[in-house]
Amino acid sequence: MAGASGATSANVVEVFSSIQGEGPWVGQTTLFVRLGGCDLRCAWCDSPGTWRPAARGRLELARGSGAFRMVENPLPIEALVEACEALDLPAHRFVSITGGEPLLQPEAVRQLARALAGRGPRIYLETHGLAEAALAQVIDAVDVVSMDWKLVSEVRRERDRKGAPVAPFHEEHERFLRVARGRAEVYVKIVVTPASTDEELAEAARRIAAVDPEIPLVLQPVTPFGRVGVRPTATRMLALQASLARVLRDVRVIPQTHPIWSAR
Repeated sequence: MAGASGATSANVVEVFSSIQGEGPWVGQTTLFVRLGGCDLRCAWCDSPGTWRPAARGRLELARGSGAFRMVENPLPIEALVEACEALDLPAHRFVSITGGEPLLQPEAVRQLARALAGRGPRIYLETHGLAEAALAQVIDAVDVVSMDWKLVSEVRRERDRKGAPVAPFHEEHERFLRVARGRAEVYVKIVVTPASTDEELAEAARRIAAVDPEIPLVLQPVTPFGRVGVRPTATRMLALQASLARVLRDVRVIPQTHPIWSAR
């Protein structure tokens, strides 16, 4: 997005300090920059308020304060950088640029990442792993790519007609992963629900292995939300881990931890 002055800006949902709640760096201090807008509709999405660009965003006032001020969107990148600095930027292991889908705003991601580079935290991009061309625009400014591998059993595109067949995402995901691999540290995460099939999970593992069998795969049992009311059993998750570990060398089962904190 470009403001009237020509300065790059972003549609921002929120900026806050916390700890990473999922993936291989769970528990690490993380400054989250959540951008608005997403072109997918996941049945289990825990932040449907990010599907549309936000009219206003909220910025945490100080690290750990839980107090926020509201700002109008779009927010200039300079103001976004200042919001990060106000949260004791060097005290964090990562800055997570997340959403929504941040790669719908690639220039904003690129400028923010470059402005924060070398200032302590590693730049961590959380993405649905489908915007290959946008990734190519930002990959040289990113340290870590956290890539979701979407399964058609529970995910559709915004433009898909309700009830119509949904094409698998495997081809697009594989192309995206090839762009990410070798340019940044990367891992793949798959949210597993009771509807996830052995066939689609096995195909995802084969595609990842075709790029590099050393890429870590995180199997994340779904946190019940939205249209998904239950999580897969431990027996199911252990069987999946054993099966996919025949194809990939690093397969981990890691549930989300941040719902524990938000529920207290």
